[in-house]
Amino acid sequence: MVTSVLIVYAHQSSSSFNAAVKDVAVKELRSLGFKVTVSDLYAMGFKATATREDILAELKSPENFRYGEEMEEAWRAQTLSDDIKEEHKKVLEADLIIFQFPMYWFSVPAIMKGWFDRVLTGGFAFSLKNMYDNGIFKEKKAMLSFSTGASQSMFRPDGVNGDMNVALWPLQNGVLHFCGFQVLAPQIFWSPAHSPEAVRAAMLEAWGLRLKTLLSECPLCFASSILFDLSFQGKFSLRPDVKQELEAQDYGLTTGHHLGKPLPPDNQLCAPGGAHGHP
Repeated sequence: MVTSVLIVYAHQSSSSFNAAVKDVAVKELRSLGFKVTVSDLYAMGFKATATREDILAELKSPENFRYGEEMEEAWRAQTLSDDIKEEHKKVLEADLIIFQFPMYWFSVPAIMKGWFDRVLTGGFAFSLKNMYDNGIFKEKKAMLSFSTGASQSMFRPDGVNGDMNVALWPLQNGVLHFCGFQVLAPQIFWSPAHSPEAVRAAMLEAWGLRLKTLLSECPLCFASSILFDLSFQGKFSLRPDVKQELEAQDYGLTTGHHLGKPLPPDNQLCAPGGAHGHP
């Protein structure tokens, strides 16, 4: 069975470093026999805003428009807009999704945020019964591949921008892991715009080498759902017995579940037993 990879790509220029990173991925993965599809969001004119126009039917509650609820209803009725349906097909086919982008304001560009908002529809991508390690896409893998404007030293715990692990937690846990994806360590290209040509070339070469064994990598660690009381009575909180067991630990459970302790080192950057994302 052919492995299918979807690259969701967000950069305006075909001569950009991010374009070169995307091109390396397409070339290398296809040479390995993978089927590669690219959603070039700017070239597609992908709509970033989540609006009423995403639903091609009468609203369930037009007097009090609630986007999430109406979108889930439209997904069930198959009345979503055609561009969302097309991205849904790509997601369903993909074994791995790579999100390729320049980091904007500690996050993704608006057009990619719009892809998250519109494509990861309730019911299709998640539900309260199917989230995190019980998520709908738990058989799929996903990862972030992005460039920064700042240097690596600026994103360390003692750097002026703060710990990159903290910056990545909302995307990797709150978006990808929430939908069930096995999240591979990010590929971070530190400040290519301020790097010599030889350094940029080395970054691309390292990316190409990583791609050869990408699907065999261990994913990042996140807290298992069994550690939480997933009920409204338990307020979806960490179980008391688990809290007690963790009291003797030097570090918190994850970057997000720090429990007032030091953050586990590189919880959002490195998989167990290996270091990736640091070309």
